[in-house]
Amino acid sequence: MTRPFIPPYPPRQPRPVATWRGFFGERARTSVYGWSQFAFETNYLKRNILGFTVHILLDPDMVQHVLLDNPAAYVKPDIVKDLLNPIIGRGLLTSDGDLWRDQRRIVAASFSPAAVDAQRGKFVEAARSAMSGWKHGERRDMAAESTRTTMTIIALALFGGDPRLISEESMRHIAAAIEGFSEARMLALLRLPQFPITPKGRAGKRGQVFLRRTLAEVVDDRWHGRVAGDFLTGMIDALRQRFPDDEARALAVDNAATFYLAGHETTANALSWTLYLLSAQPELQEELAAEAKAATEAGEEAERLTDRLPRLRLFLMESLRLYPPVPRFDRQALAVDRIGDAEVAPGDIVSIWPWLLHRHSKYWDDPDRFEIDRFADKGGRHRFQYLPFGGGGRICVGAQFATIEALTILAHWLSEWRFIDSGHPARAAGMVTLRPAGGLPLNLERRKD
Repeated sequence: MTRPFIPPYPPRQPRPVATWRGFFGERARTSVYGWSQFAFETNYLKRNILGFTVHILLDPDMVQHVLLDNPAAYVKPDIVKDLLNPIIGRGLLTSDGDLWRDQRRIVAASFSPAAVDAQRGKFVEAARSAMSGWKHGERRDMAAESTRTTMTIIALALFGGDPRLISEESMRHIAAAIEGFSEARMLALLRLPQFPITPKGRAGKRGQVFLRRTLAEVVDDRWHGRVAGDFLTGMIDALRQRFPDDEARALAVDNAATFYLAGHETTANALSWTLYLLSAQPELQEELAAEAKAATEAGEEAERLTDRLPRLRLFLMESLRLYPPVPRFDRQALAVDRIGDAEVAPGDIVSIWPWLLHRHSKYWDDPDRFEIDRFADKGGRHRFQYLPFGGGGRICVGAQFATIEALTILAHWLSEWRFIDSGHPARAAGMVTLRPAGGLPLNLERRKD
């Protein structure tokens, strides 16, 4: 029996603090920092943030109302579109209405169960390629390794392995672009032009420019027939059948950016936090390593690899609960509505926080404690209290892809390597996604046969 483990989380004051404090210090850089204990106990919070009325929904029934019962009344907020437009434009993640539905139909087939099955070999290839560079006894940043591996998989699975998308330069620019969102968010809230003023902001802008330029080149190679036969080629062909050429090309670049960034960044974060939780619980890691080794050595007969990993799947689910890769997402009301007892006006922001819902005292026993068997019983939970991939009609189209990818990588890594806590403090960081601050340096030991 393993000892109860409570991973570290940001400090909580008993009651909410003034809204203005969210614009300074760590609260301005890390979305999950600065929440009061009250936020993990109440059903609803309302705030006015620089003229924006924000409804924070902490009741699964309220969340269901927005995401499932009345989704047509809520769209992606204008401020979010303004923030993400320089990178992903009007792609699947930021579009609404008919444009969203058209794009969703185009890409859905590429993420069907059969399509994901066809990609499993690429997951194994990338996992084993990463391990080939590791050395026994070394300390390695496993957050960077996770990013490099998931970036390779997205490039292989969706973009024909295009080398421009798996370079160290691309990794640096992606990290800079994501880290630059904290400054961009502040400028958007203050209704100021998106002109970066700090070194981090300027690096973020350079990252955005690099990514858009590179992805435009990748799209043009397929557009003009210089490269064919991958996910991007098929998407371009489908877009050209539905839209004028200028719009189709713009949407192709937007969606290339969407799937490249969202497709690897969130899974990399899920892997990073899972590896941290494994390193912090060595006895449990050994149990899961034995399961992984048996699964990887059994070959491909009978069941798929990931079907032979029930305990590792439970571990991953609990990791996603404690550290959801996207800790928040928002909607904007189009019309007057009522959510529970809350009156919502057109233009109001409705904010949904997996970070808060996943640790809420009303919905989870001892919510900050890691418990691998928490999801062993599939009953008794509200469908909207656990949202690692969002929910409703706009649930992440790549949810199954990401889950099978993460389990495959973890199984191969665990079967051959032991991940040991290096003493580096685990601290969540980021405004858009939830990364380990300063990376995740772990000590590596090769397992003996």
